Parts: sequence; C-alpha cells; structure tokens
Amino acid sequence: MDPLAPRRPHAGSGSLLRDGAKALLAAAAVAGLLGLALDRLGYPWQWYRVPPYLLSAAGGGIQPGPLLRGLFVTLQVSAASLGLMLAIGLATALLRLSPSLIGRAAARLYLELIRNTPLLVQIFFIYFVLAPLFSLSAFAAAVLALSLFEGAYASEIIRAGIVSVPRGQWEAAYSLGLNTRLTYRRVILPQALRQMLPPLTGQAVSLIKDSALVSTIAVYDLTMQAQAVIAESYLVFEVWFTTAALYLALTLALSRAAARLQRKELSLTPP
Repeated sequence: MDPLAPRRPHAGSGSLLRDGAKALLAAAAVAGLLGLALDRLGYPWQWYRVPPYLLSAAGGGIQPGPLLRGLFVTLQVSAASLGLMLAIGLATALLRLSPSLIGRAAARLYLELIRNTPLLVQIFFIYFVLAPLFSLSAFAAAVLALSLFEGAYASEIIRAGIVSVPRGQWEAAYSLGLNTRLTYRRVILPQALRQMLPPLTGQAVSLIKDSALVSTIAVYDLTMQAQAVIAESYLVFEVWFTTAALYLALTLALSRAAARLQRKELSLTPP
C-alpha cells in the first residue's frame, strides 16, 4: 500500500452512536410535530376498529378482510402490469434502436403520446372507449392502461442500458457469427441488465403507487376497498394510514428483492 495515498476515515463506534442519536432525534422531532398536529385536530382515534377490516374470524377460521382482499387485487394488477410493462418497454426500445424508419417513428409517436397525457385520462379512454369495442373487463383495461403508461418510461430505461454497453461487445459478438437476435439475448441484454435494474425497480414502485388510480374504473383494489370501508365506518384517518402502510410494505418488499437480486448479479460477475 502506498504510504502517501490518502486514507479513508474509519467509522468507529463513536460515529455510529452519533448517527444513531441523530436519527432518533429526527424521528422524535417528526413524531412530536405529528402528535401536536393530531392533538390540535381533535380527532377521536379508534384504532381498535381497524383489525377486523384486515383479518376477520368467520366460519371457524381467519378470513382476509376487505383491505387485505383489496391488497390481493392490487398485487394481481401490479404483477400483470409489470410483466406487460417490461415487454412493451423492451419492444419499444428495440424499435427506437432499429434501422427501420417506420419502427422508430411508431415508437417515438407512442412515447410522445403516452408521456404527455395524464394516466387518469388514459385509464378513462381505455375503459370507456376501447374496452367496449374489444369486450375488455375493468381488470384488463386497468392492466393495459398501466402497462402502456409505465412501459413508455421503462423503454427509455432499457434503451439507455443497451446504449451503455460498449460497441466492442457488438463487434465481438458479430465476429463470433452471432446474429442480431442472439447478440441481444446472449451478450447485450445480460450486460445492460446491471445498469437497468435500479431504475427499473423505481419504475416498478411507481407502477404500484399509480395502480391506486384504477379504483376510478370500479376495480376493487386496495384504494377502492379503503374508500368503501371509510364510507361504512367513518374511520377516515385510521383507514388511510393503514392503506398507506400496506402500500409502503409492498414497495419496500419489492425494493429489497431487487437490491438482493442486484447484489447476486454483481457477485456472479467475474472481476
């Protein structure tokens, strides 16, 4: 080791304690401000009434309440939309990079149309205009709208990941006799995945949060069930805080899974 090279500061136990104390102080300050605001609000909290809307005892067993049933629908919509989003994003990115003028123009038109109109308007258009023409259910219309919207942003992430691969990788693949399809499949996309995974995870998190808008077309997802529970129980803050916590748990689980996948990918990469 070079004695003249700068040394990185070592994080000792004292710095860890200081960081922990700062985090506790920040959390206490936020909790204090929130408690003061809620105290001035004068809202009669009734948290004891919330658990039956998550889990209920019926028929001699435990059954999911309306909020958990809505969470399952949100998971179904998000999972289906995520798969279709990746397919649409990859196809659009490949069209943007293709030598075909018509393909590039079609991809550009799709991107400009989707990214410059609100998601809610797109959901209404697909549900009220396209769904009756093609006999689509509300669930299918919701998945299609979310996939088209998020796929436009995912396509730019995928295209940037492909462009980041050095040109020499293309030349090496072609010199081995691989065609364009095999070059993408075996050489380019595996390398680009490491660059694409973090922003694609953020896009997937955005998809889960945007899925709350499908409640506007009578898809009984988590947000729709929360509105129904509030109309029945008048537990406005308790139900919305619980709904936010469920969305948070879902997005955090997705982020942790993507981070673990990225660490595994990096560990398998040769030095």
